[in-house]
Amino acid sequence: MPEADTTKPTKQKLYYEHIPQATPGFFLKGAGSLDWGMKNRLSRIFNPATGRTVMLAIDHGYFQGPTTGLERIDLNIVPLMPMADALMLTRGILRTTVPPALTRPIVLRCSGGPSILKELSDEELAVDIEDAIRLNVSAVTLQVFIGGEFETRSVHNMTRLVDAGLRAGIPTMAVTAVGKTLTRDAKYLRLACRICAELGAQFVKTYFCPEEFETVTASCPVPIVMAGGTKLPELDALTMAYNAIQQGASGVDMGRNIFQSDAPKAMMQAVAKVVHENMKPKAAFDLYETLKNQKAKKSKRNG
Repeated sequence: MPEADTTKPTKQKLYYEHIPQATPGFFLKGAGSLDWGMKNRLSRIFNPATGRTVMLAIDHGYFQGPTTGLERIDLNIVPLMPMADALMLTRGILRTTVPPALTRPIVLRCSGGPSILKELSDEELAVDIEDAIRLNVSAVTLQVFIGGEFETRSVHNMTRLVDAGLRAGIPTMAVTAVGKTLTRDAKYLRLACRICAELGAQFVKTYFCPEEFETVTASCPVPIVMAGGTKLPELDALTMAYNAIQQGASGVDMGRNIFQSDAPKAMMQAVAKVVHENMKPKAAFDLYETLKNQKAKKSKRNG
């Protein structure tokens, strides 16, 4: 019977946080041995100049309906889409609402089942890889509920999607879902991210934790994209994004902290400066305020 790894406390383990993982043959962590098609699709999502991405997550409706800020995606979200490096959404929104002329890469939500009224970990695969190919997406994604009631099913969902993606040359992003009860600390996130990477995910989306997040990114052999989570004050969200990037994240996937902001376009631009140019949070917040005020003045003149 395998035993839990309890031989050393975290502080004694060797994560070598300050030694970046070598990436022979490609700019992106852990992707050097992938097929050309995989690398090409990853290069659409992650900017090759920085190795980072700003993803806009708008897939919340697949389990919680018309989320605040997503009531009318055609009016509120479509204008933001060209500003993102990539979009994370469902095939229903892609087909009904996203202009086909948009060239932003798509990360397609492929899991579903329970609503917010039920046990969220009870998910199944909800999209065939053939439809992902038909939609010309750059990656597929799903939730993985490590520690959840239906943990094994969600892991098997992921491995099936990884296998299908490998056949089609489409990378898989695993999302480490914490649900209502699991703790968002470094110990849990290291476990969840490493399992996803070990079982084949080409990149992982996970939450930021204020302590030892660098051990989460260092111990995961594929890129980690930070989840934005619940709505925070703009300066707090920018600070979280900055800290995640400085501690090894390869980008952010923000939803509510963008589309629930008072000035979503300004917030998108500020987040991009943090991610791609290492702008400090206070400077990024000042930029956000400046852009927000410019918009307000313009609206007042036009009103």
